[in-house]
Amino acid sequence: MPAFFRTLEKIKPVYDWTYKVIMFICKLLLIADIIITAWSVAGRYIHFIVDPKWSEEVILTLMVYMAVLSATLAIRKRAHIRMTAFDKYLPKKVLLCLDLLADIAVMALAVVMVTVGMQVCNGPLASFGKYSSIPTLSKFWQYFPIPIAGAGMIIFELEQVFQHIEEFFVKEDGKEGKA
Repeated sequence: MPAFFRTLEKIKPVYDWTYKVIMFICKLLLIADIIITAWSVAGRYIHFIVDPKWSEEVILTLMVYMAVLSATLAIRKRAHIRMTAFDKYLPKKVLLCLDLLADIAVMALAVVMVTVGMQVCNGPLASFGKYSSIPTLSKFWQYFPIPIAGAGMIIFELEQVFQHIEEFFVKEDGKEGKA
């Protein structure tokens, strides 16, 4: 079994690269959000700057992208809010099983996000709906972050599940343990 986990360890650079790409996208979205917000506010109070009509919808869309993409980053770092009040009282194996169960539940949610999110993105609401301030832009872009975030969550939850399974079967000294 440890050879299996050594093989999986070779995939870690893919996870690292994916994390860096998503973090970079979140940074770009935040910068764009700040610039458009500043432009919009300045346009309201400084008369020679024009407040773009589309700013509010674009700002909200960028915020949705940042929210769901940053949730995928939190999965990788195990930074989500968790109930840990009883963790110090539970045996390590029970705690590992509960963490594994929680990760499987989040992965199931991610699968739902991808499947239902793609159905919504391909449905009539996204296809024919338009932004009110940008009539040439489809509502597809407003719904698209959900399946994207679901895919990212699946990627990072797979890593978490494999780490929990490795902790379960491989002891600290590298020897194989009994389940």
